[in-house]
Amino acid sequence: MFALIFLFFLLNIPLLVSSFIHPRCFWRMKQNKDKDGDLLTGCIFFLRAVEEHVEKDYFNYILNTQTPTENIQFPLALTFSVDEVNRNPDLLPNKSLVFHWPKDGCKAVSKLYSLMPLTEENQDIYPNYECNEEPTCLVVLTGPNWETSAMFGTLLDPYLSQQILQLTYGPFHPILNDHEKFPYLYQMAPKDTALPLAMVSLMLHFNWNWIGLAISDNDQGTQFLSHLRNEMEKNIVCFAFVSMIPANMHLYMSRAEVYYNQIITSSANVVIIYGDTDSTLAVTFRMWESLGIQRIWVTTSQWDVTTSKRDSTVGSSHGTLAFTHHHSEISGFKTFVQTLNPLKYTDEYIARLGWMNFNCEVSASKCKTLKNCSSNASLQFLMGQTFDMDFSDDSYDIYNAVYTAVHAAHEMLLQHVYNGNEHYGNCLKLHSFLRKTHFTNPVGEKVNMNQRENLQAEYDIFQIWNFPNGFGLKVKIGEFSPYFPHGQQLHLYEDVIEWATGSRQMPSVCSADCGPGFRKFFQEGIAACCFDCIPCPENEVSNETNVEKCMRCPEDQYGNREQNQCIPKSVVFLTYEDPLGMTLASIALCFSAFTVLVLAVFVKHHDTPLVKAHNQNLSYILLISLMFCFLCPLLFIGHPNSATCILQQIIFGVVFTVAISTVLAKTVTVLLAFIVIAPGRRMRFFMISRAPNYIIAICTLIQIILCAIWLLVSPPFIDTDAQSEHGQIIIVCNKGSVTAFYCVLGYHGSLALIIFIVAFLARNLPDKFNEAKLLTFSMLLFCSVWVTFLPVYHSTKGKVMVMVEVFSILSSSAGLLGCIFIPKCYIILFQSERNSLQTLREKTSS
Repeated sequence: MFALIFLFFLLNIPLLVSSFIHPRCFWRMKQNKDKDGDLLTGCIFFLRAVEEHVEKDYFNYILNTQTPTENIQFPLALTFSVDEVNRNPDLLPNKSLVFHWPKDGCKAVSKLYSLMPLTEENQDIYPNYECNEEPTCLVVLTGPNWETSAMFGTLLDPYLSQQILQLTYGPFHPILNDHEKFPYLYQMAPKDTALPLAMVSLMLHFNWNWIGLAISDNDQGTQFLSHLRNEMEKNIVCFAFVSMIPANMHLYMSRAEVYYNQIITSSANVVIIYGDTDSTLAVTFRMWESLGIQRIWVTTSQWDVTTSKRDSTVGSSHGTLAFTHHHSEISGFKTFVQTLNPLKYTDEYIARLGWMNFNCEVSASKCKTLKNCSSNASLQFLMGQTFDMDFSDDSYDIYNAVYTAVHAAHEMLLQHVYNGNEHYGNCLKLHSFLRKTHFTNPVGEKVNMNQRENLQAEYDIFQIWNFPNGFGLKVKIGEFSPYFPHGQQLHLYEDVIEWATGSRQMPSVCSADCGPGFRKFFQEGIAACCFDCIPCPENEVSNETNVEKCMRCPEDQYGNREQNQCIPKSVVFLTYEDPLGMTLASIALCFSAFTVLVLAVFVKHHDTPLVKAHNQNLSYILLISLMFCFLCPLLFIGHPNSATCILQQIIFGVVFTVAISTVLAKTVTVLLAFIVIAPGRRMRFFMISRAPNYIIAICTLIQIILCAIWLLVSPPFIDTDAQSEHGQIIIVCNKGSVTAFYCVLGYHGSLALIIFIVAFLARNLPDKFNEAKLLTFSMLLFCSVWVTFLPVYHSTKGKVMVMVEVFSILSSSAGLLGCIFIPKCYIILFQSERNSLQTLREKTSS
């Protein structure tokens, strides 16, 4: 476990160190004139070993007599590398390296054919050529473009190809990797297998998902497109357009306007340029720049020369982001070059050859942002600083090529000395050593010529601007290593990006981000990066940007108005603190108290004719049951629980049954009394045995049986309603079996209907029995309340439903109390003269 932790920290050391080291900056001056006629240029160098000491004057003479072109940085890098090898006593002892290249050897490919020293007419200038049994091997450096290397390899006949080892500098190209066609050719540049991943990682860092691409229409461009598309699809980055520029100039010119319209009409602000700088793609790139198309160009280091031919402005959020192969600094290059010829290689002359590195931190302290400094002022400031020349990727390949050839020859020499043979041997032997060569170069980086063990390239990321008056600036803004864990491969210097551009945001998206509260809506047939933003549905939220699906809130939560957060719902039920609940509870208590008062009046005047005539015992039972009916709504108010949910329905059913059955008993009693007093009737037994009183017990027993079945089948229970009201969880008592509830309610209605019919038939009895009219009206009111209750109950939700049921209970109970007992109380209390036996007899006789 400790070993794994140590290995993790060891792998992260480079990124940790890079975060504390201020990144390098580079500057240069443009050439006075740019030649666009011959884009395809290359340089060919020949290496050989001599048994003599070589001074710097030799190299100075070679450089001056060869009349170099603008590609002088290549022979200068070769001179530096060869001199460094010659000063190393451990490599090629008693021998020195020299190089040669034909006069004006850095030219267009079409002109290099005539300069080949290997043709029959030019074999007199073939360097180090000896016609003996075992000729020495010749090492040739070709590049920087692949066509130069391919041209040289195809010109060699089978015999000559065995006497030459060809090392190429410049970008890796798959055509040159054909070992059957080029058996003795080695490419020093690593494969760019991690380049698509590095570019996509940069896009994701800046939140770019709408990218343009311009590539050469060849196998290399197609392969890059395939790899880039795979990486982009994994991370939802889309192509706004893909321009495949043909190599044929005539075909390109016929389509140039199409390519121009494609980029000018696109909303993509970031365009990747990938291909050869000596192709029609470079013509396209220069044309776009000359027409003032402002984009963020993402390229590789080989496009530095092309981008130097234009001017840009810092602060416009436009520029070039270049991926270069990571390599350590090679110090002393500028000093070495100036010692060759101090009068020729001045600072200004060297600045026109390539990039000059200086301390970014010093520049930032003197001039915070280049937006506030003119190019002339910046140039004057830089000329006063200490700076060095930088090795480009091509120059670094030359540096490694020299050391590769020397190490292979050194290993072969050691083996021959060990075997007692002082000769080097031919190219076939050197080839067997070179393809297995691996070493660490003087700057501490590993070089491995085994193609199967070649490591993936690491990249430095630079941002490039070109100012007016020939001043250019390149700042290292980050690096990419494919060997780090996913998510840690890209490391950018955020403070440098902000210092260089004044901003960290450079938008290039097809659609604006969908903020919290919205989700993406994709249309069929349109790229995944292009979408509409629609609000989240009700009760669904999104608290991140660019979500594809809103998240539904839990049942106990709801979405706020912005639909970006779930808020806990408030628990709602009919409480005593609620004004509605308080009102209903007060009414229930008042009516129950009033019922007790009526009962007291009847008890106090129990010996009066009015109370006796209307069966005082049934009146007492009815008043007590009505008092419980008025108290029953108190079970519906407050936080429901299992007990109250069961009790409120059972007590409601039983108590109301007692009240209604009592009314039925009173009605039957009135009817029997009329039948008894009629002439010829013999029904006195029913009056003496008080048979009507058994009606209460029988009816109540039937209701109890119905309630028992209800409890056994599906009793009432606590239920939460989170859907009826927005933002609220309503706690109610679920009836359980709705059928049982309606059976209980229907039983009440059946009794009330029977009472209504019997009382209606007895309405015309003598005044002595005028209670039938009161009972008729009370049942009419009772039935009206509960018939109205049914549709209203079903049309309400939550606590309003509870309120409707409570109100129905109170109103129906109040109807019974008011219709049956209020007129009697009025007579007892305020018209006592009517409550006498004499008065009743007079009314009866009349």
